[in-house]
Amino acid sequence: MSAGDSAFGPWALFVSAFVSATLAPGASEAVLAWLVAQSGHDPLWLLAIATAGNTLGAVSTWLLGRLAALGYPLERFMKERSEKVLALVRRWGVWSLLLSWLPVVGDGLCLAAGWLRLPFLTCLVAITAGKLLRYAAVVYAFLP
Repeated sequence: MSAGDSAFGPWALFVSAFVSATLAPGASEAVLAWLVAQSGHDPLWLLAIATAGNTLGAVSTWLLGRLAALGYPLERFMKERSEKVLALVRRWGVWSLLLSWLPVVGDGLCLAAGWLRLPFLTCLVAITAGKLLRYAAVVYAFLP
């Protein structure tokens, strides 16, 4: 039995996708690509697992932003990169979260959206859509 055929693969994908969407680095695209290429699991199932894990990770970052807004004024943490991300979220609102899959910037978008108290359900839909499209491209690229 290969690693791609075991139950460990989908769990590793979920954890990798979750961690990749938080402020910690991860490599969920590589894990997903490897599992798809192994043909041991249904690609749509892997797509759902990766999307769910990455979306939940992004939601945890959104919640951290929401909690931080309760006790810290935004200006206290402003840095040049933070200002750019915040300006993007202020300009485009929830739509900016379609880019939440981007490395480094995506975490900041989710954090800023929570800090700015953008509506949770709308944010969840935008985050999920962006991440689903990104992972769908990975699955398609690595189908045997």
